[in-house]
Amino acid sequence: MALYHLAQINVARMLAPLDTPQMQAFVAGLEPLNALADGAPGFVWRLQTEDGDATGLRPFPDDFMIVNMSVWDSVESLREYTYKTVHVEYVRRRKEWFEKLDQPIYALWWQPVGQLPTVTEAKTRLDHLIQHGDSPTAFTFGKPFPPPLPAEG
Repeated sequence: MALYHLAQINVARMLAPLDTPQMQAFVAGLEPLNALADGAPGFVWRLQTEDGDATGLRPFPDDFMIVNMSVWDSVESLREYTYKTVHVEYVRRRKEWFEKLDQPIYALWWQPVGQLPTVTEAKTRLDHLIQHGDSPTAFTFGKPFPPPLPAEG
């Protein structure tokens, strides 16, 4: 039985408010992409408000920064959803809706099974990746780390 799940945070700085024509295609894709994630193999959890997504959350001082978080059973299941489903089309269209940031925009880490990550923890993981690069604390698809080994008792 797995002791850890893979948690992820990704952030984006919007080019315009969500209710503008420029963001219409992005907003229209939220519900179907979230439904696709919810039913994807390996999906465990995603951050959402009563509206069904996380776009209403503003955990950064900059109101144009939005956040997304989810938990998966493995790096492979998250990679499959991200790059092998229609989701990849939205990844490819990022520049239509979001600024290119000069820092990592996502971080992955291992979370104990049954423990959901908080936004504060996720921001700390992303900050660690930005400051130190890939490590067991926070990493990317390009350099994934294995889950921690169980403690010997």
